[in-house]
Amino acid sequence: MLLTDSQRQVLLWLALAVAGWWGVSLLAPVLLPFVVAAVLAYALRPVVVWLAARRVPQWLGAGLAIALLMLVLLAVVLIIVPVVTQQWPLLREQIPPLLERLNAWLVPLAQRHGFDIAIDVEGVRALLRRLISGHEGQLLDHVLASLRIGGSAMLAVLGNLVLMPVVAYYLLLDWDAVVTRCRALVPPPWRPAVGRFLAEADAVLGQYLRGQLLVMGALAVFYAVALALVGLKLAVPIGVFTGLAVFVPYLGFGLGLVLALLAALLQFQSLLGVLLVAAVYGAGQVIESFFLTPRLVGERIGLHPIGVIFALMAFGHLFGFVGVLIALPASAVLLVAVRRVQGLYVSSPLYRPRDAARSPEED
Repeated sequence: MLLTDSQRQVLLWLALAVAGWWGVSLLAPVLLPFVVAAVLAYALRPVVVWLAARRVPQWLGAGLAIALLMLVLLAVVLIIVPVVTQQWPLLREQIPPLLERLNAWLVPLAQRHGFDIAIDVEGVRALLRRLISGHEGQLLDHVLASLRIGGSAMLAVLGNLVLMPVVAYYLLLDWDAVVTRCRALVPPPWRPAVGRFLAEADAVLGQYLRGQLLVMGALAVFYAVALALVGLKLAVPIGVFTGLAVFVPYLGFGLGLVLALLAALLQFQSLLGVLLVAAVYGAGQVIESFFLTPRLVGERIGLHPIGVIFALMAFGHLFGFVGVLIALPASAVLLVAVRRVQGLYVSSPLYRPRDAARSPEED
């Protein structure tokens, strides 16, 4: 059976798509840092353009943008590490008294209802003593041994951490040339449609990134001020970290909540202080969901909350933690593609056959 030109063209594109998918799957570990670098370059491109409009050379603007990103990441690390290192040793000292206080309330209540329930405080104290102190030397030995065993993997991780900002810098330098070359690969008949799709996707991503930065800044201020008013000593680092971490939906908020509750539990030693901190985070979630995100990010992306959860799980399963970071922006681009495919489907004979599309006057 002879194939028509259109059928051969479709088969050729299918073969190219399968070959491309196979190549990407085969080279996924190598391509990942380059993909992350491309995402970073796209996110930092407006900064370079803004600096170029103020007569800053492109090479210097790209370097300043990368340096700014590195400083932000370093600031996040410097915010979260002292909080964890300060709270971790307090667990061994303060959790057993809390459990004893809980026992004093729980045991009489359980006995009144015919139950014999009590928390083994000494067992918990011994467990904490083993986990937190007394084994630092052994833990260091295990870490060093794992580094020696998996030295190549460790070097690969460190190499990728160095490679990604370097590749992002060169992409920022040659961004216009790279975009021009990529557009030249698109077949000429497809260029208008592809150009409209990329323009719409760029508008969606631009609105998402700008709105998300505003949301992060507003929430960082809110959590820091609200936790300080509650009396939490670590209000500023935990509040700022929570505001910045909401860039990763649900995961960032959950991690900030856990840190804040742990700090409140160790500081206040009372249920009221913990409830006040929980109330602050509940109010922050309400403000983010019903005011900040709809007003600043807008409904342009149009992802339902269930779609957000599915996107996080799917991208996290496919690409790990990096997939969680890029889940929403990538889903926004996919949503633009789905809308266009839906429009083609609705206007196609598959959805609207010729007989059904005929008007009553034609019958």
